[in-house]
Amino acid sequence: MRHCPLVAILRGVRPDEIEAMADALVQAGFSMIEVPLNSPDPLVSIAKIAHRYGEDVLVGAGTVLTVAEVEAVHAAGGTLVVSPNVNPAVIARSVELGMVSLPGYATPTEAFAALEAGAHGLKLFPAEAASPPVLKAQLAVIPRHVPVLAVGGVTPENLSDWMAAGAAGGGLGSALYKAGRSVEDVAKAAKAFVAEVHRLID
Repeated sequence: MRHCPLVAILRGVRPDEIEAMADALVQAGFSMIEVPLNSPDPLVSIAKIAHRYGEDVLVGAGTVLTVAEVEAVHAAGGTLVVSPNVNPAVIARSVELGMVSLPGYATPTEAFAALEAGAHGLKLFPAEAASPPVLKAQLAVIPRHVPVLAVGGVTPENLSDWMAAGAAGGGLGSALYKAGRSVEDVAKAAKAFVAEVHRLID
């Protein structure tokens, strides 16, 4: 998170292209990669990144909804569990297995339920349904040491608004990668995001 507070969300990525995409992201400066479980053969992709980069990259799954899925991601070598919701059982099992838990929340009630279950950080999701002022108000009560990522609709143009409101960074989906996008286009978008986040935090 301190190195680069951006999570690359590769929804729809295929195992045959994952290594090239991951290389482009890591070369641009990313150190957190999420493969949503509704992608083609996501556990294969996660295993490939985990084997390729080891501890240098925090890799795992998104759209994790059950304890069984947490265990499958762990078995594949994943170390990151990202969910769209707050499921205490999913969070607790992730923590038990030594994985990083980043559940999605929308309200302070959900945020505190996630933290009570052991979540390491939070993602405001979907961020486009909220606003930077909403996040700023929530962060008045969410403990300061908890990193909160804005996820959903985050672009290089609005990342500064979210971080000015207190977001630690962002989760980047279609503005970074979508199925069918070339490695070259992903690399270009990745570099733009990293340049912007470094401008904001340096």
